[in-house]
Amino acid sequence: MHTDSYTVEKGETLYSIAFRANTDVRELAQLNNLSEPYTIFPGQSLTLPDSDSRRRTGDRSSSLASSSSNKNANSQSQNALSKPVAKPSHKEYVANKGNQKSIKKQPHKSAVSLPESAQEPQIRNADIEWQWPTENAILEGFSLAERGNKGINFAGQRGDAVKAAAAGKVVYVGSALRGFGRLIILKHNDDYITAYAHNEELLVKEQQWVDVGQTIATMGDSDAQRVQLHFELRFRGKSVNPKRYLP
Repeated sequence: MHTDSYTVEKGETLYSIAFRANTDVRELAQLNNLSEPYTIFPGQSLTLPDSDSRRRTGDRSSSLASSSSNKNANSQSQNALSKPVAKPSHKEYVANKGNQKSIKKQPHKSAVSLPESAQEPQIRNADIEWQWPTENAILEGFSLAERGNKGINFAGQRGDAVKAAAAGKVVYVGSALRGFGRLIILKHNDDYITAYAHNEELLVKEQQWVDVGQTIATMGDSDAQRVQLHFELRFRGKSVNPKRYLP
């Protein structure tokens, strides 16, 4: 099987690399013999999944490995998450149903930092409580077109609240992904993650647990042509229409 390699850069996590490379984080971890919490470091060389396999699953951007040589290219897309950028864009995260446990919905609570040794809550899909990340007007909806929007773009004013669409763990906070601006990625369980791009202020830290509806950032125009929120919901590494889940 043909594989590509990628050199980790400062500020990246395995989740952000998997998200940008359109591959499943657990597949990426398995290829590189990594176990949770998937600790990586700048300069580390990672093996990426077969690029042909990624194309068969719907990848419409170049591989992370080939794009890494183009990391100085300019991204002019208003919807940075839906078009190729200096490093490949979107894809999510994996599932491992065997590890899921039936628990009650997460109660509303203040954010806490979970020590790595702590048992991470395992939430069943049926128990996820979804909420819109903002009540602002929609600029652009989800599209399955080749260059279509793989999430929802929301209008807004600088400083408007960006809220967690469900309870979950913060697995990426930063601006290392060119074209995404200041980005937050939340893991909700082994099936679902959500991403919040183009933020102004980031109000959470990696490894922090947040509740549904908690303000995690403020809206901005980082790496975008106007103030907006680009929101994506991904199921087992594939972008899905958030409207199918949001109330």
